[in-house]
Amino acid sequence: MLRTLKLLRESKVVRSYRILDFKSGKDFYFFKIKVVFKDSSELYIREYVSKSEHLYSYHWQDKNGKLRIRWDNAPHHKYLKTFPHHLHAPGVKESSEVSLEDVLKVIEKKLAYGENDKGGK
Repeated sequence: MLRTLKLLRESKVVRSYRILDFKSGKDFYFFKIKVVFKDSSELYIREYVSKSEHLYSYHWQDKNGKLRIRWDNAPHHKYLKTFPHHLHAPGVKESSEVSLEDVLKVIEKKLAYGENDKGGK
């Protein structure tokens, strides 16, 4: 969680962020965070981390709430080479972005170049 907050604080495109939920136990933690970027688009981060699991969803939408890209590792789309990692943009595609750091790099690049297209890299 601290690494996540550091990534958000250091990003040049993050305007603000808010922790929506946080739970932890002996062997796990779970959090939800809402990020607002300088272009007013939003990223909703959801992560569950334990010794044996890392479940995530990074949902990026424009300022009107329309999906730009959602990265997640829900165990469906078994036909993809990157299973269970995939993205929705809005169609389903393979994804090599499997961490918030990876996702922020994609978003930072797209915002820096004013890209409005969908999909990974």
